[in-house]
Amino acid sequence: MPQFYLRQAQARGTGIPHPRPRASAVTSTNQQKSSRDQPMQLDRSAMTASAVVLAVAASLAAVLPTARAEIKTTSIVSDSRSVILFEEFGFRRGGRAAVTATGVGWKVPEGSQIKAVNPTLMGFFLISNSLIYQINNESDYAEATGTAFCPLTSKYVQPLFRFKEIAPDGTGKGSLTIDADDKYTVLFSSCQDGVEVTMEVRTEMFNVRRSGAREYLPVGLLPLPGIFAAASVVHFVFLGAWLYVCVKHCRTAERIHAVMGALLLFKALKLACAAEDQWYVERTGTPHGWDVAFYVFGFFKGILLFTVIVLIGTGWSFLKPYLQEREKNVLMTIIPLQVIENIASAVIGETGPAGRDWLAWNQIFLLVDVICCCAVFFPIIWSIRNLREASKTDGKAARNLQKLTLFKQFYLVVVCYLYFTRIAASAVAAVLSYKYQWVVNVSIETASLAFYVFVFYNFQPVEKNPYLYVGDDEEEAAGGQLEMESTFEI
Repeated sequence: MPQFYLRQAQARGTGIPHPRPRASAVTSTNQQKSSRDQPMQLDRSAMTASAVVLAVAASLAAVLPTARAEIKTTSIVSDSRSVILFEEFGFRRGGRAAVTATGVGWKVPEGSQIKAVNPTLMGFFLISNSLIYQINNESDYAEATGTAFCPLTSKYVQPLFRFKEIAPDGTGKGSLTIDADDKYTVLFSSCQDGVEVTMEVRTEMFNVRRSGAREYLPVGLLPLPGIFAAASVVHFVFLGAWLYVCVKHCRTAERIHAVMGALLLFKALKLACAAEDQWYVERTGTPHGWDVAFYVFGFFKGILLFTVIVLIGTGWSFLKPYLQEREKNVLMTIIPLQVIENIASAVIGETGPAGRDWLAWNQIFLLVDVICCCAVFFPIIWSIRNLREASKTDGKAARNLQKLTLFKQFYLVVVCYLYFTRIAASAVAAVLSYKYQWVVNVSIETASLAFYVFVFYNFQPVEKNPYLYVGDDEEEAAGGQLEMESTFEI
């Protein structure tokens, strides 16, 4: 993203503006009445900033996770942002977008140069994402010629309603029927710098089936209920197979195997809740409480995933019945970070990009996730180095060689898994057509399942697991090969 856009966005408040005093109903109402009689007052800097911020908002929405498409109500309190992005949705022709704002009020903060508020320069509109570059061109031309430009006046946007149409009770509404397939964005724009707006906004976007029924999931996410349901069934079957192996080899089963089983259970439950969540959203526009269960099970799954990686990396329960102090410190760092990450994930999913702190929560989520991903590598690296040192002194060359080989494989698989699910998948989502966003979810779930199969197969409770057993006749043959392992450095 161009640094110029970022600087302008931060200057105009698309970041995290400080909370401002809430406007009183009396003040807002009086200013509404007086401003309707005022001539149009163009704020050139605010209008130019609005177009710039629009580009920033659209760019962020393309690369950062947004709230699920559903019927959503968002509260805006004393907000002076030039552009507020509410929802994105992949429409088919004939789809509908509706916005209702209640309790609408505004005020001019003390010290502002604006003498009266013009409600004509504030309102909601819908824009096709493929036309946003046209807004940028208009903004650039206006800046080059020294003229004012407001996104609400652009011929490339589809107006929903402006504040001049607000009823005396502070209510405004507008709706549109989509005439072309595309991904669209609902935005609020204020072309008057510093005017603080307060309102409660209800957005409702849906496609219409041939039967006349509504679809509240965007085009690119319609397969998600079936995808999550199938993935949940696969993980429940996986869990059953894991329990069978643990019971069959109960004499060699360790505590880590119980933790691994718990990970599978919460992963399967999370996917089941995701399927129900998306199914209800698709048909009714609301998750009917399944989103709460989704976040709860996702919370435990996230903690257990990193815990399993760390515990296997340290060799806990396999190589030793205890954790060293530094290994405990890694766990005590990761678990609180996972709590923060899951809170950030819930806030991102439920508030949507209209929230003032939405970008900040995205940054927290990404930062914490990166820290957790980096932290899990330390125990694996420590174990590899310890095995390399032990191979020189304990005389068990073959056993150490197999353990070292397994640890190196585990290290590389963890790197690939975390890289793909955190970075590669996001990059693919950013360039993939809105009609095929479900492919990203399929890729992530497939990669996760492959990772689980590798880990659970290689660390299952069997007697000849490389962690637990190596025949004595292999010792001599492994001696020379182990010398070459010192070339593997991390």
